[in-house]
Amino acid sequence: MRATIMRLAQRASVEMTVHDVAKLAECQTILQGGALYISHLPGQEWEATITTAAQVRGHGFEPIPHVPVRKLTSQEQLEQVLEQLARRAGVKQILLIAGDVKEPVGPFTATSEVMKTGLLGRHGITTISVAGHPEGHPAVSEAETRGVEAAKAELARELGVELTFVTQFLFESARILSWTRQLHERGVHGQVAIGLAGPAKLTTLVNYAMRCGVGPSMRALSARGGALTRLLGESGPEKIVREIAGAMLSGQLEIDSLHFYTFGGLLRTCRWVKAVSEGKFELDDDAGFILASD
Repeated sequence: MRATIMRLAQRASVEMTVHDVAKLAECQTILQGGALYISHLPGQEWEATITTAAQVRGHGFEPIPHVPVRKLTSQEQLEQVLEQLARRAGVKQILLIAGDVKEPVGPFTATSEVMKTGLLGRHGITTISVAGHPEGHPAVSEAETRGVEAAKAELARELGVELTFVTQFLFESARILSWTRQLHERGVHGQVAIGLAGPAKLTTLVNYAMRCGVGPSMRALSARGGALTRLLGESGPEKIVREIAGAMLSGQLEIDSLHFYTFGGLLRTCRWVKAVSEGKFELDDDAGFILASD
């Protein structure tokens, strides 16, 4: 169990924003490499994404920028963004998402439309991350959500690129097991990175969960208040990480990595990942495990 938990932390990716650039030097002293996803905030300019990706690369991390396709004004802008990401930051992997706007500003409505342009491979993008929704999507039916997942995996296979499903952040493991089992049963192939909340206050988690529409997990936050304060408050997501590790050990779950959303706490999450990856914790049946105090 300890070894499995440690391996999950060692392979984990972490999410940051363009506002976290000043923290990269300290992040480098903590983690010394790994993948950093760069989110695309409302109103963010493409140049900010490109500059941040270059800074991430310069500090020894693998930059994986979010590319919300509905915010691209044209195919020409897509090509310019990809060219700049490749030339200035050596980007080889991006996270393609539709974006947080209902109406596209240009020709792209869905991520598959960008995949079909052929521009990703032309600019050295060898791996594509896409969103995975174990708890469904608040604006899309269950059937449509599952159909889109299958279609993206098939399209990636046809294009000869690797696909990684990066999930919404979750607080319960049952839906993770159900979703990954359904992927396997439907023949949907791709790597899986399970999204989890990094160490944060309960109020922060509730606010983000409400904004992102995570269903069963949102109900868990509401129903288990006191327990979740211990489970997912200042101490981090130890309980669900142990549940995931246990499911992997029992053969119920096969995933490739964890992905941590930081909610403004990039350094806090990096320190948590480092401590767990180095085995600085003790197993605990109630809390999952407990990190050693400094």
